Amino acid sequence: MSIIITVSNQKGGVGKTTTAAALASGIILVGKKVLGIDLDPQGNLGFCLGADPEHPYSVLDVLNGSASVQDAVCHADSCDLLISDITLSSSGLEIIPSSREYILKNAIAPIINDYDYIIIDTPPALNLLTVNAYAVSDFLIIPLASDILSLVGLTQLKETIESVQNTFNPNLNVLGILLTKYNRRTLLSRDVFEMAQQLAAQINSRVFHTKIRSGVAIAEAPAHGESIFSYNPRSGAVRDYAEFIHEISDDIHLKGGEANG
Repeated sequence: MSIIITVSNQKGGVGKTTTAAALASGIILVGKKVLGIDLDPQGNLGFCLGADPEHPYSVLDVLNGSASVQDAVCHADSCDLLISDITLSSSGLEIIPSSREYILKNAIAPIINDYDYIIIDTPPALNLLTVNAYAVSDFLIIPLASDILSLVGLTQLKETIESVQNTFNPNLNVLGILLTKYNRRTLLSRDVFEMAQQLAAQINSRVFHTKIRSGVAIAEAPAHGESIFSYNPRSGAVRDYAEFIHEISDDIHLKGGEANG
């Protein structure tokens, strides 16, 4: 059965999609089969991982039952994907009378054993799509940009996580908080780190030892149709992501090598 990892934060601009794409492409490098699921109506995960934008089905078609999950899977060069687009922002899933929180879990059930890992990118909101991702996941990773505004709303995120653990998925494990756009030379980054540690303690989790620096290669790679690891493996930020995958490899039972080869 797949190990399912959701990358989530209701704040935009924190490196959520970049982290999800890095996880997917990094895990592939150790020989594992990966499915990426894009639950963000912006559809950026598919772009980052080289999905065909003309693919006829999106994840919404799977969620509303108009297409089978097998037909909807897009086979990209990097990994398999369930892509998204702006139509997901008005999905209509809220009107389903029962088991709304398990729509995603039920929809992907036919292929749950076809992959070693499933990586889910979520919207910058704590909505029904996010709850569906939490309800099906084994692990949750919270990217957090190293600025004060990124801390706003984390109390609500904590409450949502606890609610899901108490009702829909008691096995959801908050793997940790990943600091992004980190500059160890600034007092601000160090202050955010300390506040992130306080939040992590409240949700029985941790702040990862690895911190992700800003890097041009991270932004450039999708435009060149490459993963960050093939585009510029010498970039500091790319090396940070490789180190991050290595750091969590025991937690997510990832064996077979390191993300940077």
